[in-house]
Amino acid sequence: MKKIIVRDLTKHFIRPDGSRLDVIGGLSFAVEEGEFVSILGPSGCGKSTLLNILAGIDHLSGGEILIGERPLLGGENGVKLGFVFQQPRLLNWRSIRENVRFPLEHGSLSRDEQWRLAQRYLELVKLKGFEDYFPQQLSGGMQQRVAIARALAIEPEVLLMDEPFSSLDELNARKMRAELIRIWRETGKTIIFVTHDIFEAVYLSNRLLVVTERPACVYESLTIDVDYPRNYDDDRLFEMAKKVGRFFVKMEEGHGE
Repeated sequence: MKKIIVRDLTKHFIRPDGSRLDVIGGLSFAVEEGEFVSILGPSGCGKSTLLNILAGIDHLSGGEILIGERPLLGGENGVKLGFVFQQPRLLNWRSIRENVRFPLEHGSLSRDEQWRLAQRYLELVKLKGFEDYFPQQLSGGMQQRVAIARALAIEPEVLLMDEPFSSLDELNARKMRAELIRIWRETGKTIIFVTHDIFEAVYLSNRLLVVTERPACVYESLTIDVDYPRNYDDDRLFEMAKKVGRFFVKMEEGHGE
């Protein structure tokens, strides 16, 4: 997998009354292979829409997305994308193992290989022993682990994550953030992570992008130069979070002018 380049990306929707809603306006950024990049912005600014466009769920209105200087067009370039949503979206009538195997069922892998991959990624997210449980028997954090395992089972080169811990209480969210860093470092995947939580973005990322209210564009890019593993009590992370908070204050002041 090569560098991801998003160049002058725009997206608009047409409302039922025929008026136009501009959601993304000239968004440009790049993500290096193996990076963990968080996209941080106000609620409703188009962050989830951006991930949907990257995943091919939505179409862009203008601009381009390149993978290694080639257009990202429906997976024709062979780049696999995994997606973890805000909610786990598990099939309650299927076991945990069957949920992780689900995206592999209609591919070219043999049944035995499908089960092997499902087991491998369940063990990676530390759910060995829970394979035959059903989703409703698991906590919210454990269900989100299953969703991460399911996204990884297709062995993607890029993992897209849309506020996956926003529905968890803070204690479980902290545990899941630490687990995500472990998984990222063990797999070497490129991760693009959307959040509106400033400290979450600072704690997780190599680099974060602060985007404006819609129509969204990049307001600031910030490298988080703190070694892993990270400590929640690290003053450097707090200072980074304060700096990002000041970006939001400046954006708000500019918006009000």
